[in-house]
Amino acid sequence: MVGISKNLKIVQKLFWGFLFFYYLCGMKSLVNIVNRKVNHEYIFIDTFVVGVCLLGSEVKSIRDGKTSLVDAYCYFNNGELFLKGMNIPEYNQSYTHDPHRERKLLMKKKELNKLQKELVKGLTLVPYRLFTNDRGLIKLEIVLGKGKKLYDKKKTLKERDIDRDVMRQIK
Repeated sequence: MVGISKNLKIVQKLFWGFLFFYYLCGMKSLVNIVNRKVNHEYIFIDTFVVGVCLLGSEVKSIRDGKTSLVDAYCYFNNGELFLKGMNIPEYNQSYTHDPHRERKLLMKKKELNKLQKELVKGLTLVPYRLFTNDRGLIKLEIVLGKGKKLYDKKKTLKERDIDRDVMRQIK
């Protein structure tokens, strides 16, 4: 009797382990949408990872990779942080949503207060990357940055070219 109950417990653990592994593998729809324009336009000072309030059809559309962060920006309204201009096209097989609606960003109150103080100094909040975390939730990485001048942009391009040439010579 004791041997049978031990075997049954082992089988149950294996079953639930495989079921959990199957659940995780099915959920791994990796999303990594990057706004490359931000690298060129801003000097990064600090980055924050925030949650985004989304509708079900928006989540499905993001997981299909049909999202654009190019014209998006963040702003404060009554002490809350919002994202405007992110384009999430409508998902084919569900009800429609407004592709350009404002979306609330979720952060802790202390971080929000810190960011509001930084924005007074002339800095900007820009969405940089949309991704899924290890739990499958969609997160947004926002950058606190300062706008580059034209000569700063030329300087960074020149540095990249020099680094690329050095790497070619090493190979």
